[in-house]
Amino acid sequence: MNGIFSNTDRAEVLTQALPYIKKFNGKTIVIKYGGNAMLTEELQHQVMQDIVLLHLVGIKVVLVHGGGPEITGMLKRLGKKSQFVNGLRVTDRETVEIAQMVLAGKINKNLVSFLEALGGDAIGLSGMDGRMLMAKVKDESLGYVGEITKVNPGPIIDIMQKGYIPVVSSLGCDKEGNVYNINADTAAAKIASALHAQRLILMTNIPGLLRDKDDPSSLIPQLDLDETESLIKTGIISGGMIPKIECCISALKNNVSKAIIMDGRIPHSVLIELFTDSGAGTMITKKKKAAKSAALKGNENHD
Repeated sequence: MNGIFSNTDRAEVLTQALPYIKKFNGKTIVIKYGGNAMLTEELQHQVMQDIVLLHLVGIKVVLVHGGGPEITGMLKRLGKKSQFVNGLRVTDRETVEIAQMVLAGKINKNLVSFLEALGGDAIGLSGMDGRMLMAKVKDESLGYVGEITKVNPGPIIDIMQKGYIPVVSSLGCDKEGNVYNINADTAAAKIASALHAQRLILMTNIPGLLRDKDDPSSLIPQLDLDETESLIKTGIISGGMIPKIECCISALKNNVSKAIIMDGRIPHSVLIELFTDSGAGTMITKKKKAAKSAALKGNENHD
């Protein structure tokens, strides 16, 4: 493999990435990590490598994670059946305790350990720490599933200022100390807004937003808020993609510059998105520049 690329080729790749590194230096990127990108050690390794690289070149990365499959697995091991309503887990008190154990414990600390093994400095948090994610009951029938009412970004900012990568699990709390399981996409979007992030990246298990959900080649590389809301009305955006898109819309309307939905199964998809002209997945902007075509998406990425 080493013989495929000459030293000149490698130097050219680094040179092409330089303007993008310069553009994002000192900026905040919020990455929601979960789903299939977490399921194999090889993919985890690649995503964590990307994050450490971004951190080392001066980009402020905040990693927000969920862990639905792991929660389901733990519930099964404990003999407890998972129940879902409209894609949301019914979460009684026992289930939220298990979710807290899995998210704030096993997954969060494993990710911190992974980042540090690759040369990054990371600190794990949950949305409960410092009352970072204040929440209330989203729907009584769902139990301890939370709707975020307020974000306190102070703990994240303090950690970043000290040179660490914050790794945040998607749990919240209320003033009475109740713990809530929170959708990780929503948590990432709210945190990105509170931090005035340059980018919100949602990692998924599909290429991005597709015109035909059964045709990966129908990827829409870029669209703006008006186009996004129109695609929801016409049904092109439907099902489980709607809440992800709504998270992006909310973030863009509240301080975030651009949002990306990308396939976390693609090796080094984060680096491809941020440091190349072609980008990865679907980028959603506040207003698309009419003079630029989708083929120039990557150049507009870094405006």
